[in-house]
Amino acid sequence: MEKNSEPTANKNQKKANLLDHHSIKHILDESVSEIVASRGYAEDVRMSNVRLLLGTVIIAVALVAQFYKKKFPENRDFLIGCIGKYVVLNVVLQLIIFVKEKNAILFTYPPQGSYTSTGLMITSKLPRFADDYTLTIASADPKSISAGKTVDLTKSVTKWFTKDGVLVEGLFWKDVNSLLDQYSGEAKKSK
Repeated sequence: MEKNSEPTANKNQKKANLLDHHSIKHILDESVSEIVASRGYAEDVRMSNVRLLLGTVIIAVALVAQFYKKKFPENRDFLIGCIGKYVVLNVVLQLIIFVKEKNAILFTYPPQGSYTSTGLMITSKLPRFADDYTLTIASADPKSISAGKTVDLTKSVTKWFTKDGVLVEGLFWKDVNSLLDQYSGEAKKSK
């Protein structure tokens, strides 16, 4: 029996403030995550965990520097070392975000039973003062032999929202599912 990937009618409607592009993007991004999960892709949270761990270490360095037992003139060298570590760790964190994550809203593992060895990296863009939402699906490991060709969808958000700001989930699910099918089709053709 095939799973129904369409949202059910008894779900709460998702409503956005149409004057706030962050609200619109948030609702669309959350819906994309739901759609991808319904297709059998499990979220890969390793990168988020690395960022959280690195952030915790940065906070620990700052706390140690703040509450060190000796007062300022005596702990000058220790403070300089802590400040140096703080700066270096923050630079590493920003590099991870800039180089690896980019605009990613979701990393996934490959679906169970799939022939591919790489998951998806899904990114989205909704520029300020624009209504064109761009959703891109790429391989989480673009250098992998099983990586598919990157596919994207650019469409006006006015196609998916009513004038009251309610997301028309059926239309959005249809567009995202067709983009996922397009990516899957490209991945199979490249083999």
